Amino acid sequence: MLLIEIRILQTFNFSFLNYENSMKKIVGLLLFVMVYHTSLAQDKFTISGYIRDAQNGESLIGATVLIKELGTGVVSNVYGFYSITLPSDTYEVEYSYIGYSSQIKQLSLVENIKLDIELSSSLQQLNEVIISGEAEDENVSSMEMSTNKLDIETIKKIPAFMGEVDVLKSIQLLPGVSTVGEGAAGFNVRGGGVGQNLVLLDEAPVYNPSHLFGFFSVFNPDAVKDTKLYKGAIPAQFGGRISSLLDVRMKEGNNKELSTSGGIGTVFSRLAIEAPIIKNKSSFIVAARRSYIDVLAKPFVEELKNTGLSFYDLTLKTNYNLNDNNQLYLSGYFGRDVFKFDANQGFNWGSKTATLRWNHLFSDKLFSNFTLVYSKYDYQLAFGEDENDFFKWDSNVTNYIFKPSFTYYLNKSHEISFGGAMIYYQFEPANAAVGSGGDVINLSLGKKYNLESAVYINNNQKISNTFSVEYGLRFSSFQQLGAGTSYQYENPVIGESKVVTGFETFDKNEIIASYSNFEPRLSFKYQPNSKNSIKGSYNRMSQYIHLISNTTASNPLDVWTASSNNIAPQLGDQFTLGYFRNFSNNDFETSVEVYARNTQNQIDYIDGAEILINEQLEADLLSGIGRAYGVELFVKKNSGKLNGWISYTLGKTELKVEGINNDDWYPTKFDQTHNLKIVGFYDLNKRVSISTNFSFVTGTPTTFPTSRFMMQGVLVPHNSYNSRNNIRLPNYHRLDLSVRIDGKKVKKGKPRKVEDYFSVGVYNLYANRNAFSIYFSQSEGRFQPNQPIPSQATKVSIIGTVIPSISYNFKF
Repeated sequence: MLLIEIRILQTFNFSFLNYENSMKKIVGLLLFVMVYHTSLAQDKFTISGYIRDAQNGESLIGATVLIKELGTGVVSNVYGFYSITLPSDTYEVEYSYIGYSSQIKQLSLVENIKLDIELSSSLQQLNEVIISGEAEDENVSSMEMSTNKLDIETIKKIPAFMGEVDVLKSIQLLPGVSTVGEGAAGFNVRGGGVGQNLVLLDEAPVYNPSHLFGFFSVFNPDAVKDTKLYKGAIPAQFGGRISSLLDVRMKEGNNKELSTSGGIGTVFSRLAIEAPIIKNKSSFIVAARRSYIDVLAKPFVEELKNTGLSFYDLTLKTNYNLNDNNQLYLSGYFGRDVFKFDANQGFNWGSKTATLRWNHLFSDKLFSNFTLVYSKYDYQLAFGEDENDFFKWDSNVTNYIFKPSFTYYLNKSHEISFGGAMIYYQFEPANAAVGSGGDVINLSLGKKYNLESAVYINNNQKISNTFSVEYGLRFSSFQQLGAGTSYQYENPVIGESKVVTGFETFDKNEIIASYSNFEPRLSFKYQPNSKNSIKGSYNRMSQYIHLISNTTASNPLDVWTASSNNIAPQLGDQFTLGYFRNFSNNDFETSVEVYARNTQNQIDYIDGAEILINEQLEADLLSGIGRAYGVELFVKKNSGKLNGWISYTLGKTELKVEGINNDDWYPTKFDQTHNLKIVGFYDLNKRVSISTNFSFVTGTPTTFPTSRFMMQGVLVPHNSYNSRNNIRLPNYHRLDLSVRIDGKKVKKGKPRKVEDYFSVGVYNLYANRNAFSIYFSQSEGRFQPNQPIPSQATKVSIIGTVIPSISYNFKF
């Protein structure tokens, strides 16, 4: 993979030189700042190190390092590293993390100190572990806003479909996050589309994060350490999508001792093994899952003998601590869904990712990470009678990524981040063929090649005890590359397919089209006291690849395409303002955030557009502007026997595209006026707890016919007003319930080596038949001559009944 990256850089000299020159300027500027600061601060010294879990050696993300005499501190980064520079003196330093016993160190700072800390889990079972892994006042004191973090212990307690722990379903219970219904892959954030979310698994992009059409996520809970969703105020180091970022971090693996965990559920089973390779130096984790409905049913149902209905995934990670200044990480994911109707018909899709990372400490104050990523998403469709009469199609998108990133801890008031990224895209829109009577016609489309690069710099600055700012700038560029053909179109009738007026062919690696954008980021926090804060932010995001879908819900066969001479990159500008307050000694967290987002170059399609295997797809696409605005309310209780949260979002999302809806604004298919989620946990005793969640969401916009006509005796619904999303489906509401029964901690007077629990749940407790779609058709039966033919509306519900479940989970 490294050789591929080198060849890419050698081939595209123009892009690389721009990238290299920009990086040189940033590095040069930072070196000047470091030298200048060092010359002025010879009497200052740095405390740095890593904070880890004493039981398994896992790094603790967001652990707090507090300098008590100064009332200030820092938090550990995603690798558990911290660094703080202070004047020479004696300090009392407190290391803490919710759910863990704090450690206090008395340090005489007369030289730089490297101090690694291992925190032990609290003997007392703190209720805060259920809700958060953050500092008690994180809601108020952190610079972050429009950001939600769910630790895996919280996710495991939330009632889920078929009793299976699910990361994606859990984040949909947060303010500003929604989905168009059951059976919908992905999620929507603040009115953004599914394809406008950047989903990362150990820094590798995941193009379809769902199994089984959205009912389950691809993230194995036994391998997940941290989940963080950015809805706004996105730091400059991230880019590529205009709506949100979901950053999922995997466990490194237990470097103390062998540990095994897993579960047996209604739909699938899972198993994870983690252990040290070299104790306290190197470890690994392997986690696997597979569904088994097809395995259990085939012996009893004859019709299922040649079919397949399954999904599986394998998650792996290993790490090696070379020395105090260098650490390597290697992780990968392999997953697939298979729907096979018989020996010749069906479809499947899957993802593969690999991430190689090298952490290097240039000094106590300069932390770096270099990342190489490979990511591929592919999907296949086939049907037909035999090898003579068939249709076969497959498509894929492949990424090769290189990302250097640096963090310089200038002093206790400045944390500077800078770095860059290069992404090489390869799109294969269609490798297809159709056979009829032994004759085969090749329907394949040519591959598409693209290069995206970016550099960024960001500073998190504490101006005073009450006011902090974070500001940064990202510069991104994008090239559409040959070999390939670019088409020119004219549009004589707005809203209809464009007409080809010319074309031009390009050689390999020749630039067909090029774009570049500056992406400023700014956020602030004003905190007059320990209980209140006001935060605000602005960020501009650019997106150079697009998800094309003409269905109500995103599905695995939707088409990804890149910006070109006919498709401009999407741009998004978002403003947010929020008030944050804690009550009752931080037991209650509350927040109110308002947001407004304006978007450009939004992709939509003409009526009757051909999405699949269409060389002239760009002729069927339209471009417009979008707007989304709303308010999010969030109340969370952290402690006591009863805890949980309530989230409510009032929002509106619209598009305006010339040629659609009479050139007027119309709601997007994921516009939801009201979105209410209530999540509760109640501990009956030390072993039994009850969890519940309730959802109420305004119905999804859809397009209904406004008239009808007859064609050869057949009734045909028709939209005579050219309207788009002119009505809403009925409101969606659902109640789920689960009971968790923990196994005994002690058996016959001795502690049990196994930690286990049963989870019994009910999904859709009162069996509501929520509408996924409604379609119109001609009524069946005989009709009287010269009388209007009756029609009927049919409601489709994906889940229309109660779904019980039971699962057993263990760890030893």
